[in-house]
Amino acid sequence: MPDWSTATCETNGVRLHVTRTGGGKPPLVVLHGLTLDGSCWGPLAREVEEGFDVVMPDARGHGSSSTPASGYTYEELAADVVGLIQGLALAPSILLGHSMGGMTAAVVAAHHPMLLRGLVLVDPTFLSPEIQQDVYAGGAAADQHRRLLAKSLPEVLAEQRARHPHRSQEIVQLTAQARLRTRPETFDVLTPPNPDFRQLIRAIRAPTLLIVGGPPSGVVSREVAIELQTLNGNVQVAQIVEAGHGLHLDQPERFTAMVKAFLLSLGEPR
Repeated sequence: MPDWSTATCETNGVRLHVTRTGGGKPPLVVLHGLTLDGSCWGPLAREVEEGFDVVMPDARGHGSSSTPASGYTYEELAADVVGLIQGLALAPSILLGHSMGGMTAAVVAAHHPMLLRGLVLVDPTFLSPEIQQDVYAGGAAADQHRRLLAKSLPEVLAEQRARHPHRSQEIVQLTAQARLRTRPETFDVLTPPNPDFRQLIRAIRAPTLLIVGGPPSGVVSREVAIELQTLNGNVQVAQIVEAGHGLHLDQPERFTAMVKAFLLSLGEPR
């Protein structure tokens, strides 16, 4: 990443660490999921940086961003993104988010439509109230993460390679490092209730690509995705059946091709 820059943006009471490809091109802001960070978008950024200024923030509590004691609701995460876009004086942007970042992106798009000209939602955390409760489950996920933080990088790398043998070595390295740089406070985002994702989808004005994976590990089923498409004509749906929840990690080439085709469909900024 020799030509990419790093900076910090003070907004909404936090210090966000940001990597961007730069070059005065149309902005593409990419939001990672829980336990990842901005660096995990590096492979995608290399593929699209010729046409876009890819802005890769670390969410609060992740990577090199600050870790406040509270403020891990989706509304606060969305306020961080709004402050980032405004603080960097970005032109109307394309916003892409995965998982936690996908729900965050949906909140931004629904409530701040003038900031965006396109939206990509990658298996966002559009969960039913019952599944939200199951995921929260008394802090089990946070406890598991605390145990991970006691391990060394070589140990986490070995676990990631065993769990995801088909992922590239680069992706395994990036995700392992990101997990060790994720603070336990971030798991507060799992506290129910999430925003009503159907309400959010109805409110979105920007052209939107919703990319979902296949069962059993994908969050948004194809049936729910098609339902959301009927709620808002701006939404188009794509699926990578062979990928789980981490679509951009499991099938990076196919994922990147889908994103690039959508970006091309938006045309030049007006």
